[in-house]
Amino acid sequence: MLVKAYAKINLALNITGVRTDGYHELETVMQTLALHDVLELSPANCIEITVDGADLPSGPENLAYRAADLLRCETGCREGVRIRLIKRIPIAAGLAGGSSDAAAVLRGLNQVWRLGLTREELLKLAASIGSDVPFCLSGGTALARGRGELIESLPDLPPFGVLLAKPPFGVNTADVYRRYDQAVDLPEPCCLEMVEAIRRGETGQIASLLANDLEAVTIAMHPLIGDIKNNMLAAGAQGVLMSGSGPTVFGIFPDRSTAARAVEKFARGDNWVCATEFTGPTL
Repeated sequence: MLVKAYAKINLALNITGVRTDGYHELETVMQTLALHDVLELSPANCIEITVDGADLPSGPENLAYRAADLLRCETGCREGVRIRLIKRIPIAAGLAGGSSDAAAVLRGLNQVWRLGLTREELLKLAASIGSDVPFCLSGGTALARGRGELIESLPDLPPFGVLLAKPPFGVNTADVYRRYDQAVDLPEPCCLEMVEAIRRGETGQIASLLANDLEAVTIAMHPLIGDIKNNMLAAGAQGVLMSGSGPTVFGIFPDRSTAARAVEKFARGDNWVCATEFTGPTL
C-alpha cells in the first residue's frame, strides 16, 4: 500500500501562554501542501523501516516507527509492517515532515491491519506522538489550539501556489521557544483575524494576514532567513512568511504555475527550493 504524507505551513501562529507541562499554548492556522513524502507499507513479522532520500533513524526515534508501534500497543494487533519511507519533505524545516509521516502510518495501517479505528480514536493517538501529528492526520485548512492537538477544521482555501525555500541548515525548535520566552517586545495576536477572513471567504486577504510570533526570534538567530523573505517578495510573492519555528520560508502566489516560474528567479546558492500548492483534507 502506498500512502502520501503531506507537508504543512503555518499561515498564522500565535503563542498564547506556557502550559503546566512545559509546552507552549498555541493558536495557529495550518495548511496542507501538495508536497509529500511517500510511504510503502508491506507485510512483515515486525516493524521495519528503510529511508530513501534522508539520513534518518530506522528505529523508535523515527516518528513513523513510533506510530506503528503505538498502534500495535493500543489495539493488541500482532501484525508487523515493512515501511519504505521516500523523503521529499526536507527534515528540520518547519514543514512537519516527520509528523506527517507518523500521521500517514496511522491512516495507512488502520486500513492495512483492518483496525477500524474512528477519526476521533486516530486523533487521540496522533496527539500522543507529537504536536503537529493531529493536524497532519486530518489535513486541509484548520485552526489548531493547545499545543497543536485541538483541531478545528476551516473552509478549504483555493489552490494557491506556494514557493518554498529552505536555507542549508536546520533550526532547534526548543532553542527558538526559549529565546521567544526571553523576548521583551512580543507581537500582537493576529491568528483570529486569519480565521475570520477564511470563514468569510475573503481569500484575497490571506497573503496580507500572514504572521508568525516565532519569526523575528528565528531571524535574529539566522539573518539569512530575512534575506530569503526579501528575495521572495522581489520574485513576485503576494505574501511571505517563515513556517513554524523555521527555517523554511514560503511565498504565496496566485497558482502553482506562477510559483514554479519564480523558482528560476530564486533558486540560487545552497537553498532547497520547491514550487507546490495548497491542497485539501486527508482524513
